[in-house]
This record gives sequence, C-alpha cells and structure tokens, in this order.
Amino acid sequence: MTEDDNSVVHEADETGWEIDPADESALLMVATGRQIELWREDRGMTRVDLAEAMGYTANFIYRVEKGLRIPRPEFLDRLDEELEAGGKISAMKQDLAQARYPKKIRNIVRLERDAVEICTYNNCVIDGLLQTEDYVRAVLRTRRPPFREEELERRLSDRLARQKLLHTPTAVPFFSYVLCESTLRRPIGGRMVMRKQLEHLLEISQLRNVDLQVLPLNRAENSGLDGPFRLLKLKDGKMVGLYGVQLTNRVVTDVNETQTLDLRYGAVRAQALTPRESLSLIEKALGDT
Repeated sequence: MTEDDNSVVHEADETGWEIDPADESALLMVATGRQIELWREDRGMTRVDLAEAMGYTANFIYRVEKGLRIPRPEFLDRLDEELEAGGKISAMKQDLAQARYPKKIRNIVRLERDAVEICTYNNCVIDGLLQTEDYVRAVLRTRRPPFREEELERRLSDRLARQKLLHTPTAVPFFSYVLCESTLRRPIGGRMVMRKQLEHLLEISQLRNVDLQVLPLNRAENSGLDGPFRLLKLKDGKMVGLYGVQLTNRVVTDVNETQTLDLRYGAVRAQALTPRESLSLIEKALGDT
C-alpha cells in the first residue's frame, strides 16, 4: 500500500474482524471488498479521501477492500451513505453476518437456525444466549491466558449477534433452559452486573418461545452433574448434541449419544422447578444480590 495516512482516526471504530485466509469465507470477503473498491473508484475517491471523509485510516479501508478485514454492519451503513450507493453496500450486511464467526461457530449457528427446539442445561454460567453485554464481557475477561482486547470484543459482538435468534417472529426455534441455581448465585462481574443479568433473565422468561427453569441446589438428585450441554432438535427429526470441557468443544451426532443427552435433559428438567416457581427463585436471588 502506497497511500499516505494523514486522516483523523477513531481507533475504537476500527474494530472489524480479521479474516483467516484459509477460511472458506475469505472468498466472500475478497468479492465484497472488490465491490466496495469499485464503488469508491466510481465516486472518484482515493482510499485517503474516503478514510478522511469517514474518520478511519487509509490502512483500514485498504484491508477492507482487499478482503483482509470483516467490517462491522454500522461501517457498511456509513460507507453506503458516503459513496451514495443507494443501499447496495448496506445490503451486504446479511451476507457478511456469518463470515465474522470462526468456521466452527458458523456450523453451530447454522444448526441453531435449522432447529425447531434447543434444550440447554448449564451449571457453570448463565447460558450465552441469555447473557447481558456486561455479563458476557465479565465471563470473557476470566479467560486465562487472557484474550487480546480485539479478540475479546469480537467474541462479545458475535455472542450478542447470536442472541437475535431468541426474538424470531415465528417463535421458532423453541428454547428450553435449565439453569443450576449456582449460576444465579455466582456474582460474575460483581453485584451490579449480576443484578442486571438476573433482571434480564426475568425479561427473557416472558418470551413465548422460551421456557426457563432453575434446578435448586437443595435437590437431592441432579442428572446434569457431568456438566453443561445443549441438544438441538432439527426440522428433519434428527438431534445434535453440543458440549465442551477444558479446551475442547464437541458436536455429537451419534444416535446413541444424542439419545443419552435427550434422556439426561428430560431428567434435569423434571428435577428442576416449574417455570413459574423458577421465576420466584430468580426474583429471590435478585433480592439477595
């Protein structure tokens, strides 16, 4: 790159996502970047011109155009306006929505969108799709070795974006959650972060496609002691299990294993409080926080 970079820089805005050249989404990013480059050239602007107009560095514009950086949706909206593209650049947001996820996460996102029911048990933290932004950030900051700040922000943005699945107008998929009471009592992020998280759970529980249950600590039986897991029931009748341990996440498709997870989830759901009783326990935990 030869263009000078003398623009005023908003560093906090230059937090798009780096793309792995070996990732299959790299081709999409190269094609998208080329389209952006053509729109810029059609307007008779250099990269420096565009960078100065938008408050970014010319290097950032270069990396977007060469498919090395996945721009945020708000960047594409501003770019569309600056280049007078009439919505054609903004329309790329839908295609790029999946590209920002790592390949293994993209596969999970596809499965989630093909599911009619998603069942989740967690005894470590509040499930990711139910987390507030502050809670997500607090969870990510506990990681050792720590994430680089850019990676942390990318993971935060990815997780929040996936939460849109809860609010589909068709109420599909249906979500069933069983949370161990310990996840309500563990003050991740501190008192105020946890209060907002518990309030958020009460709000989420009102969605018509969500059943939220709590498995109390005083129960003599808990069939989920082996750890958190998710079970996705797909439109074609198949089931897929997801679970992880230290440093490893696993997708399970073997029928015997998914049936075992289905049996365990049925057990922990039966051992848990009803949704109405669970709301009372969450309210109590909120009052105690």
